[in-house]
Amino acid sequence: MSTVLTEPTAVRPRPAPVTDPAVIVARTRARVGLGDTLSQTFAMAWRALKKMRRNPEQFFDVALQPLLFTAMFAYVFGGAISGDVHSYLPLLIPGIVAQTVLTTCMATGTQLREDLDKGVFDRFRSLPMSRIAPLAGPMIADLVRYLIAASLTYLMGVALGYRPGGGVLGVLGAIVLAVLTGWAIAWAFTWIGTVARSARSVQGISMMILFPLTFLSNAFVPAKTLPGWLEAFTKVNPVSHLVSATRDLANNGVLTWQVGWTLLIGLVMVVIFMPLSVVSYKRHL
Repeated sequence: MSTVLTEPTAVRPRPAPVTDPAVIVARTRARVGLGDTLSQTFAMAWRALKKMRRNPEQFFDVALQPLLFTAMFAYVFGGAISGDVHSYLPLLIPGIVAQTVLTTCMATGTQLREDLDKGVFDRFRSLPMSRIAPLAGPMIADLVRYLIAASLTYLMGVALGYRPGGGVLGVLGAIVLAVLTGWAIAWAFTWIGTVARSARSVQGISMMILFPLTFLSNAFVPAKTLPGWLEAFTKVNPVSHLVSATRDLANNGVLTWQVGWTLLIGLVMVVIFMPLSVVSYKRHL
């Protein structure tokens, strides 16, 4: 009787499951609550303020542009539109405030795109922080820029002879309205900063949007002096609502329906572009 010896069959090792390291990190993160989100947002705002302090050139547009544009527009167009500079200032100053705040909020998207290109936001990928904090923090810091730009515009107007009929309270109300509107519209440029390919393209797209809206409004000329089709566009232009609202507050010290329309437009901008910005920002993580 013979015994046949066979070699044991080799057992092949099972391949290790492939797991994305980002998934593992996400599973170990604690859920971020509302209180943590607020604290992280203000921490990012403080970071942005320190960045502004260390880069004073970021204040050139909010410090020099209001002074330059106010003086230039007043002396170039004052006599042609209103007969003299002093008569033109009540029409001009609220328009310059709207233009300055809007062009200032345009820089929000440009700076965001620059940070994304430099890899700054890659450092936040492994941190247990809210996804909206890196976006909302710098925008809260930008409120300081809007406040400086609006305040300098009114101070320059006063230096040129502007005397707002709404008094201090009317001017403060106009500044607050302009700052809130600029913050709301900045969410649109934040979204553009997350989808554009470069900071230069963000700036180009933003200028193509802002310049027609600003100059095809009642910011610098009365709407009734425009052609019929352009006057109709001016009446529905969101910038015109902002300019009219700030004029009513600063020149007359009254709350009109234009203020309500301006706040409603700002709310709509936030509701639309804040979620879009967060979703688009997550794609970079």
